[in-house]
Amino acid sequence: MVRDGIPFVLVPIVVAAILLVAGYWPLALTLFLIAAFMAFFFRDPRRQIPTDTALVVSPADGRVTRVERLDSSNPESPTIVSIFLSVFDVHVNRAPIAGEVTDVSYTKGRFVIATRADASIVNEQNALTIRNERITVVCKQIAGVLARRIVCWKKAGDRLTLGERFGLIKFSSRTDLVLPPEVDVAVTVGERVRGGISIIGRVR
Repeated sequence: MVRDGIPFVLVPIVVAAILLVAGYWPLALTLFLIAAFMAFFFRDPRRQIPTDTALVVSPADGRVTRVERLDSSNPESPTIVSIFLSVFDVHVNRAPIAGEVTDVSYTKGRFVIATRADASIVNEQNALTIRNERITVVCKQIAGVLARRIVCWKKAGDRLTLGERFGLIKFSSRTDLVLPPEVDVAVTVGERVRGGISIIGRVR
């Protein structure tokens, strides 16, 4: 479990224990169930990260909802891949490539449904620009209807290894990946992916 989830688990457990001692067992049971769900939500399973440095891996668990060029008329336009995370997905974000974090930009915003096309523009979000000797990608953590806090553990100047954890989004959310034209995208809309494992594309 990620450390950011510890308060969400400990608080209901402590309150449930007090209520149980006081004899309010139905309410205590409800809080124990809430604590169990929180432990499930903030889980952080180990992943076997690929070693091929030409790969771009998924930055999140979830379902691919968008794969398209930012400018459909330009074959050299960057491609955006959107991944929707439900409350049942692992919400830890992982580095899609190894490289240096050159910029971290947080933007306040709204909390519309994360699957909407304009969510990447109007919603609260945090964008990491990651660069290595071959490509530069932008990875956006985007809040959804339930999400109210984006967590990022990295700052500009930090280095990331492929598949390394860099943050999470609390509750349902979306992660966008903007890829340069030299990446051959390997996923399609509707496909389910796993952070740090699933291959999003390959650098030519």
